[in-house]
Formats: sequence, C-alpha cells, structure tokens
Amino acid sequence: MLSNLPSQQACVAIAQPGPPGVLTLVHQPLPIPGYGQVLVRVCAAGVNRPDCLQRAGRYPPPPGASPLPGLEISGWIVAAGAGVSEADIGRTVCALVSGGGYAEYCVADLALCLPVPAGMSLEDAAALPETLFTVWSNVFQRAALQPGETLLVQGGASGIGTTAVALASAMGHPVFATAGTDDKCAAVEALGAVHCVNYRTADFAEEVRARTGGRGVDVVLDMVAGDYVPRELDLLADDGRLVVIAFQGGARATVDVAGLMRRRLTITGSTLRPRPVSFKAQIARALEQQVWPLLAQGRARAPIHARFPLAQAAAAHTLMESGQHVGKILLQVSA
Repeated sequence: MLSNLPSQQACVAIAQPGPPGVLTLVHQPLPIPGYGQVLVRVCAAGVNRPDCLQRAGRYPPPPGASPLPGLEISGWIVAAGAGVSEADIGRTVCALVSGGGYAEYCVADLALCLPVPAGMSLEDAAALPETLFTVWSNVFQRAALQPGETLLVQGGASGIGTTAVALASAMGHPVFATAGTDDKCAAVEALGAVHCVNYRTADFAEEVRARTGGRGVDVVLDMVAGDYVPRELDLLADDGRLVVIAFQGGARATVDVAGLMRRRLTITGSTLRPRPVSFKAQIARALEQQVWPLLAQGRARAPIHARFPLAQAAAAHTLMESGQHVGKILLQVSA
C-alpha cells in the first residue's frame, strides 16, 4: 500500500516539554493507517492553542494518538487502511486528527475527513476542522443556541473566537465579543459581531448588558474561566447557558448557586480531543450539511492571520502565545 511513497517524512517533534524552541524538525517513518483510516499527504496544518499546551507538557495526547502536535490538516489522500475503499485515494480533504498534523504525512479517520468547501483553497481549508468542530459541538450542541438568541464570545480575535463570531452571525444570531485592543475589536466586528468590547479599557459585562437593554445574553462561550465565571453568570439572561472550553484565567471559580437555581442557568464545558471517533463523526456530518454551504457561499469564513513553513513551527507557536494574531495560524507543508 505504501510502496510508492517515501519511507521517511519530515515532521516536527517535541524534543522535551518547554518553550517554542523545543519544537524540532526531524525525520521519521511514515505512519500507517489502521482500520477506517487514510493516509493524507499534508498540504497545510492548523496551529491551535492545545498544540502549545501539549508542547509545554500540559496536554498529553490521548492513548494511541500520535505524539506529534497538530490537530487539523488539509491535503490529499494517498493510501487507505482496511475498511476504506481505494476509490477514496486521490481525494482532497480537510480533517480533524488526534495528533500528528505537523508532518508531511498524517493518518486521519475517514469519518473525520471533509471535502474542501467550494471556492476555498486546499491550504486555507486546514484552518477549518479544529475550530469548527469545537464551536459547533459547544455553541450549537451543548449550549443549544436557538434561532434569535444572543451569543457572547470571549477572546473574539482568537482562532476559536473568530470562527464562533463568523459562524453564529452568518446563522442570524446577534453576537457580542471581547478582545484586547481596539484594532482587534474592529476586526471582530468586521466578521459580524454586533459589538466587540476592549476588555482592557472597559467592563465587558456592563457594556453588553447596556447594549441588550439590561437583558444580557443567552449563551457565553468562555475560554478564560477563573474570575470571569461569576461575571458571566450574572450577565446571562434567565435560562442562559455558559459553556467553558478553556481556563486561561484559572481553573477555579466561585459560583452563586442560589442565583443559578433561581434563574435556571446552566454551566457546561467540554474537551474534544479525547472523545471517540463516532462522536466526532456526528459533528462532521452536521458541519457538512449545515456549515459547509455557508462557507461555499462566502457567508462564513475562517480568517487566516499568518502562514509559516513547517520548519518554522516554533515561530508559529511564539506568535500564538503572544496573542497578537487575529484568526488562524497555518503551517505550510506541501505545495
């Protein structure tokens, strides 16, 4: 099956837990696809904050996953494992993977491979899977954002944030957001946010409450947690939902349980990487049916801030951790 492919590939490995400089370009044997899997020759790979956490030793890959970083790719299927038709070989796809994306070749579950949206380049499609799977499963499934309801996105200029703002606004929801500079706020509003609050110069809860006539919002997508949690709960409308997907501000918070009960509020959260393929496959089908048409029509998009060659993965991580980006960061692997 792999006889027509090279025996070795260039990839980026984590030499030891630490700062971006521990990312090292090495050569390793090609991975071999298992049952229901395909081997993808990688065109590009998305850079995401979980990659940085894994590099720092704070987010180990789940059992059986590649130890290489990289959770989303785009490219060409070049080989098929057992249970996969050889007719799939040659397809161009983007895919959510459990690791191994920072490489010339990566194994992906066929069920988690999606076609490249019409009108989008293969390279740019690498910016889609991780953020769209995360936003869809948390905002539209766990938090069950309903037609006409309002959404607040914390960290609206991040990869997840820009995706959430663009997708929810494309689906007709009034979206509020926060970001750390006026320029970032303007960029987020250009993606469709009704208003973006510079959290360094204003109180996001006061501004959003004022702009909603005191009602608050129905759903908050939170990547901060810590002392943001009580402020977010206070900002929720009755029956509102807070969904937490990261805790950059701390893993502990104080909650007014009486207020939560009285106003029927919900706190939830999730991590995507350890979930089974069957769960992620359901998200993939929902995205293809409901989100891919919006991408093809240009009504939603994933803005790309910067592109780096694979060998410069350390520079990509440095940019990610600086917080200076608006949107996604990509690694260019194969032309």
